Amino acid sequence: MTITIYDVAREANVSMATVSRVVNGNPNVKPATRKKVLDVIERLEYRPNAVARGLASKKTTTVGVIIPDISNVFYAELARGIEDIATMYRYNIILSNSDQREEKELQLLETMFGKQVDGIVLMSEQVSNDLLQMIERSPVPIVLAGTIDATNRIPSVNIDYHQAAYEAVSRLIQNNHKRIAFVSGSLSSTINRAFKFTGYEKALEDAGLTIDQSLVIESDATYDDGIEAFLSLQSIENPPTAYFAGNDELAIGLIHGAQDQGLNVPEEVEVISFENSKLARMVRPTLTSVVLPLYDIGAVSMRLLTKFMSKEKIDEKTVVLPHRIEERHSVKPLQ
Repeated sequence: MTITIYDVAREANVSMATVSRVVNGNPNVKPATRKKVLDVIERLEYRPNAVARGLASKKTTTVGVIIPDISNVFYAELARGIEDIATMYRYNIILSNSDQREEKELQLLETMFGKQVDGIVLMSEQVSNDLLQMIERSPVPIVLAGTIDATNRIPSVNIDYHQAAYEAVSRLIQNNHKRIAFVSGSLSSTINRAFKFTGYEKALEDAGLTIDQSLVIESDATYDDGIEAFLSLQSIENPPTAYFAGNDELAIGLIHGAQDQGLNVPEEVEVISFENSKLARMVRPTLTSVVLPLYDIGAVSMRLLTKFMSKEKIDEKTVVLPHRIEERHSVKPLQ
């Protein structure tokens, strides 16, 4: 039989309002009364009904989180940042996987609305017009994490992807490379197409180097794609001597592809990545990479969402976090 707040109040010989104040941590309860109520709660094993409390307060203290792939280590750091801040502010999270499909993102948003979450953190490859319209019609605040909204209308947390890509390619140019490949995930992704690729192009242009489209490889951004990309690029006339990879899996595939062909990294081929996940420290040679602060992006996104949910003053709804390049051993040191 389910124990209710009425049962606790009757056993403790207090009002239901007093039990409610104890459960919600209200300080306006005498210590002796608080102890009596807590003793009854423990003895009866009473568990407050979160749904009923949500209906009364019009809050569920639940946040929806939608990310592309919860099995990918790349998104695990982001989710951990969200979870830690959610716990700090006493929110529970509902974590959902969109499989990087727009129709599923739209469906998940509808599901979250139906569950009456207080807010949503969303990570998406691309904010389409349909997705943007649904976000703008949302009954609760939504913050984009590691996701670009070209209209700048939706609150978001990112880094300067264009500048980070520019610096990564410039780092290879500083080592006197003239033929630098760009191996990326899908160029339908806003970040890949409009920021990483344009940063790559700008670095080459500023160095007076020719942009060769045959050195640009679009893939599913997996380890195997990295190996295939290396073999494909080595087969062309005048192959690249350096590679800018869109993520760590691709970069490791490129390194292993080079090693399988008997080439030494970084002595004969240099590779720089864009991510800096745990994998960057596990491969040999260790991977020089742009640091994408995934944990911080998740944590700051969740904190920004708590401000919207509690109607706090917000100075800047578009947050750009700092980035840097972590120097390791897949790129030769500067002379």
